[in-house]
Amino acid sequence: MLVLIKGAGDLATGTAVRLHRAGFSVVMTDIAQPTAVRRTVSFSQCIYDGVAEVEGITARRAANGEEASAILAAGEIPVLVDPEARILDELPFGAVDAILAKRNLGTSLTDAPIVLALGPGFTAGVDCHGVVETMRGHDLGRLILEGSAIPNTGVPGDVGGYTKERIIRAPADGPFEPVARIGQKVELGDVVAKVNGVPVAAQLTGIVRGMLPAGIPVTKGMKSGDIDPRCEVRHCFTVSDKARAIGGGVLEGLLYFGRRTGLWND
Repeated sequence: MLVLIKGAGDLATGTAVRLHRAGFSVVMTDIAQPTAVRRTVSFSQCIYDGVAEVEGITARRAANGEEASAILAAGEIPVLVDPEARILDELPFGAVDAILAKRNLGTSLTDAPIVLALGPGFTAGVDCHGVVETMRGHDLGRLILEGSAIPNTGVPGDVGGYTKERIIRAPADGPFEPVARIGQKVELGDVVAKVNGVPVAAQLTGIVRGMLPAGIPVTKGMKSGDIDPRCEVRHCFTVSDKARAIGGGVLEGLLYFGRRTGLWND
């Protein structure tokens, strides 16, 4: 089955890794200037660099359906700048996995034989066939067949005893200037980034797990980085527990609805 994933940030990438390893062919789309802070584990990085690798799986930027097909034939994952998902009209997708945007940006139940959505903003049976829970906690990764995911609380999940303190937010509008690098250990109070000369300090001691690249335009309060208090450098370069759980929920949904719709009988 050919699966389209709208978005190519770290959670979408973790999903793509699980599906690719399970034998699905995956195509991904994103915006022209992605803002994934965990860019070392985001296939969206290939939009800037042409190619990106996560856990031994390679993604390449594609300009159209023809290039995407060639990349798929090479055993890799194509990523297109295509926020409207026009690629749906070019390739025979059997399933669509929607972007995690906390609201529906255009996903429809009729996009493909199987349409799954991640997180809040979608209702199973209305916008999609199934919803995968993205909130950290007991239900993370659960396939929801009726209703919606837990509403967005606006509070980041607890990691190592910290929630909102983990997030590096832009202190002003303007081009982003990282001071710390991904994988670097920082102490509470260290300046980790600047925007138009305005510094932002770390609110905890930990490893910088994510950081926007230099020059990306940001707005005040925008998520621009992530500090992990667990201080494991390898966490910066591998798929997270949350992304793996969400990917598992998507895999379950594809198998569940594929069996119910008879797609696996083809």
